[in-house]
Amino acid sequence: MNDKNKKIENAKDIIGALSKISEAVTSDLYLEDILKLIVTVTAEVMGSKICSLMLLDPKKKELVIKATQSISKEYINKNPLKLGEGIAGRVALENKPMAIYNILEDKNYKYHEIGRKEGLASMLCVPLHVKGKVIGVLNTYTSEPYQFSDYEVNILKTVADQAAIVIENYRLVVETKVIREELETRKAVERAKGVLMKEQNLDEEEAFRKIQKFAMDNRKSVRDIAEAIILSYEIKGI
Repeated sequence: MNDKNKKIENAKDIIGALSKISEAVTSDLYLEDILKLIVTVTAEVMGSKICSLMLLDPKKKELVIKATQSISKEYINKNPLKLGEGIAGRVALENKPMAIYNILEDKNYKYHEIGRKEGLASMLCVPLHVKGKVIGVLNTYTSEPYQFSDYEVNILKTVADQAAIVIENYRLVVETKVIREELETRKAVERAKGVLMKEQNLDEEEAFRKIQKFAMDNRKSVRDIAEAIILSYEIKGI
């Protein structure tokens, strides 16, 4: 197969990989499953020895491995990287890809011993970013020293861009759900307070404290107790 045909076949693989990643956000998968899917399809497209995805903890300013298709416990349990530390840390800080021909000879790579044990040679790392904000990095490794082409760098960048959108959309869905649940809890508590104030002649603060005590005594959430109070009141009114 000539280079042109290889690129065409590779392009088909990329489209297939991107489709799988895009579909993840509309499924019922949890984030952990989505990240696992991303590294798995990336490893297939890139022919990786190991592929890993690290997300940035904005408070600690650390990159932590969240998914990899590697089964090596040592690799999976690598210590987090500070922003700017190591190869991945620099990629996240500078928001641009970095290719290393031989990680075992690169002084900036932080895990030489693990790399040696796992038989890793070259590394390509690209940032995961949404609207210019870096949220993590995507890493791919080879088992032999290898010079990544611009075409391959662009492939991984394309996959990373799609992955970043999926991750960010998932987070937004979760945040929206949390906000919605908080609003529903607040509405239920307000109604339950009104019931107690009317039924037991309590002021607002006393009614809320009573709901809290019921929740603690029964090891239930405040919302569960509030909804039970409302239901009881509605049944009485029937």
